Amino acid sequence: MLHIEGPLRTVDVGSRRAATESIDDVLADYIGGRGVATRLAHGRIPFDVDPLGPENRLYITTGPMQASEMSFTGRASATAVSPLTDGLCSSNAGGFVSRNLLGTGNAVVELVGASRDLLAVHVREDGVEFEEVPELAGAEVPEVTSYVEDEHDLGPDHVVCIGPAGENEVRFASLMTSETRAFGRGGLGAVLGAKGVKLLTFDGDAAPTVDIDAEAGAIHREAATSDHIMKRQGTASVTDLANEMGTFPTRYFEDVRYEGFETINGDAVEAKKYKKGTCSQCAFACKLPTKDEAAGVETEGPEFETIMAFGGNCEVDDIVSIMQSNDLCDRLGMDTISCGNAVAAYLQANDAFGDSELIHETVEKIARREGDGDLLAEGIHRFHDDLGVEDWTVKGMTFSAHDGRTLHGQGLGFATANRGADHMYATFYAYEYPLVDDDEAFAPEGLSPAKARRLVELENKRALEDCGVVCRFSRGTMTEERFEALFDADFDDLLAVGGRVVELERHFNNHRGFDRADDALPYDLPDFETALDAYYDARGWTDEGVVPDGSLPASAD
Repeated sequence: MLHIEGPLRTVDVGSRRAATESIDDVLADYIGGRGVATRLAHGRIPFDVDPLGPENRLYITTGPMQASEMSFTGRASATAVSPLTDGLCSSNAGGFVSRNLLGTGNAVVELVGASRDLLAVHVREDGVEFEEVPELAGAEVPEVTSYVEDEHDLGPDHVVCIGPAGENEVRFASLMTSETRAFGRGGLGAVLGAKGVKLLTFDGDAAPTVDIDAEAGAIHREAATSDHIMKRQGTASVTDLANEMGTFPTRYFEDVRYEGFETINGDAVEAKKYKKGTCSQCAFACKLPTKDEAAGVETEGPEFETIMAFGGNCEVDDIVSIMQSNDLCDRLGMDTISCGNAVAAYLQANDAFGDSELIHETVEKIARREGDGDLLAEGIHRFHDDLGVEDWTVKGMTFSAHDGRTLHGQGLGFATANRGADHMYATFYAYEYPLVDDDEAFAPEGLSPAKARRLVELENKRALEDCGVVCRFSRGTMTEERFEALFDADFDDLLAVGGRVVELERHFNNHRGFDRADDALPYDLPDFETALDAYYDARGWTDEGVVPDGSLPASAD
C-alpha cells in the first residue's frame, strides 16, 4: 500500500529542542495525512489534556499524493484536540504549503509544549530554528507573510501562521497558509497561539521519491480539460440549488431559504472574479480571487459556506459586504463559518440582521476579544445562553450549510461526525441534492438503515482522502479503480484504513466523555434514533456510540 515516507519530527517549543524518530509502522498502516496524525495523537496526547495546555500536540502532515504532480493534491492536514469541540479534530487546507512541508523530508511535524516568548519555528531539511518575534505580536496574516519574505526570503506558500485571533485563543481561530487558505474548522489556530507560536515555515529539497501510477497523468488531464462550473464560481455555484431545495440557513437558522440569494450567488461572485486561482499542481483551478475597486477590497472567495454564514444567516444581500467579511476573517485568522454564525447569533439577539457595519466591527472585536467579542470568541455552544439564542451546534461546532432539516442523511451525518456539525466529514449532501449520478443518489427526505450504512462508507472514504491527501472536489474523477491503481491496494482495504481513522477519533473522544448524547441535533428528524442505531451497528460500536474495548487494532491499544 502506497504511503508517505519520512520521520516524525517533534518540536518542543517550550524547551526549544527538536528530535526525529522513525514511524514507518504507523505510515504503513495509515498512509499519511489525517490517518497518521490521528494514530500518533491517539497514542501521544493524554486523553484528559487541556486543548489550550502545553501537553496538547499539534500535527501538521502531508500524504503520498503530495509527492506527485497530480491535480487535486495541493493539500496538507492538521490535527490536535480542539478548543472548540473538546475532541480530537483534523482540518486540512489547500494552497501551496504541502509540497514545501514535504521538502523538509519529514512525514509529520509535531508541536508540543508552550513558549513564554512569541516564536517563529523554521523547519528545514537539516534541522529546526527557533526565532523570537515579539514585533509580530498582534500582526495580521499579511503582515506575517511580509515579514517572512523580507527576513527569510520565503513566500506565503512556505508559511503556516496565525493572526490576532489565534494569539487571543479565539476558539474558532484558523491556521492560515498561502495568506488566504485556512485549516478552518475546530480552532487549531488557538492551539498554536496557546503554544506561543506565531508562525512556522517549511523549506527544503528533501522530498521523498514515490512511484505514482500512470493514472495520475490521466487525472491531471481531465482536471485541465473538464468544463465544470466550479472552475468559474467555486462552491458558490451551488447557492441557487441550495436555496431552491431549502438547505440555505437564513437569519440564524430561522429559515432555510433566503429571498436575497440572487445578489450573493455564484453569478455575483463570478462577476467579482478577476483571475484564475488554484492550489499546488492542480489544473482544476476552482479558487476565486475577487476584488471590488470601489470598496477597496481584494480577497479570495467567498465560497458557498461563507455566503451562507455572512450572507443568508446574517441577512446580508450585498456580495461586497460578504467579501469584506471574508477578507477580515482571512486577515485576522478565523473560520468564516464559525465566525459568521457567531455574528448571526449576535445579530439575532440584538435585532440587527443586515447591519454590515456592525458585522464587520464585531468580526474585529471577536479576533481581539474586545467588548462583546470576548464572549462571542468562545463559540456558540458556550455563549448561546448568555445571548438567549438557540444552540445551533453539534459537539460544540456550529453548522455549515446543506441544511439537515431538508437533507435528512446530511442531518444524520452532522450528528455522527466526530468533529461536529461539518458538511465535509462525509459530504452526504452530494447524494441528496443530488450532485452524483442517479444510481448513487438518495431521496432527501427520510432516514433508513441504507442511508446509515452509506454514511459509514462515505465517512470512511473521506477519511481515506484525508490520508492521501486528496481534495474533496476530485469526486467523480477519483474512481475506486483509480484509488486502487494509485495506492496499490484493493479499495476495500483502503476503506478499512479510513474506518480505522474514524474509530480512533471516536475512541479518543469516548475517553473524553463523548457518547450517544453528543450525536444529537437541535431539531427532530423522522426515524433519527433508529438510523443512529443502524449507524452504530454498522460500525460495531455499542448502542451508546462507544468503541468497544478490544476492537481497536493492536498497534493502537
